Amino acid sequence: MHIIVGLGNPGSQYEGTRHNMGFDVIDRLIETYRIPQAGTKFHSIYGIGMIEGEKCLLAKPLTYMNLSGTAVREICTFYHTDPETDLVVISDDIDTEPGHIRIRKKGSAGGQNGLKHIIAQLGTQNFTRIRVGTGAKPEGWDLADWVLARFSKEDRKIVDGAIDRAAKAVGVMVKDGVDLAMNRYNG
Repeated sequence: MHIIVGLGNPGSQYEGTRHNMGFDVIDRLIETYRIPQAGTKFHSIYGIGMIEGEKCLLAKPLTYMNLSGTAVREICTFYHTDPETDLVVISDDIDTEPGHIRIRKKGSAGGQNGLKHIIAQLGTQNFTRIRVGTGAKPEGWDLADWVLARFSKEDRKIVDGAIDRAAKAVGVMVKDGVDLAMNRYNG
């Protein structure tokens, strides 16, 4: 079973913010593939369904961004999944322009605290991640204020396109592999 985890912060005050790109992609996958919600478990809201003929668990951790690894570790442990082959984590990325996505099979957290906690909890950097670009923080802005802010109307349209591409990339990953998704959707 594939484990697809979108990072973000729970609560209506965080909806539509830069930090909730992972939640937004999970919501798009739920809508596209009609994934039923299974409930709340593993410190997450989760659902299990089929994406491109493959069984997948979709989760949105309720731990807040910086403690996302707790939820991911619990899910992987419970289902006896190998993070290196069965896990996809979706997050925001301030180092990538709005509208762009980056898919990687492994790597560092790149300053993203949710990814940093997942790496610490799993003991490996070798898991697939999709990073949805939100753009660099402007000079004079506090980083926390930037990632918790909402997009301008123009940027929101651009980011919605990236959310669609990230969801399509997940479909390609589970059916045909990460390499094809990287070739098709990176950039």
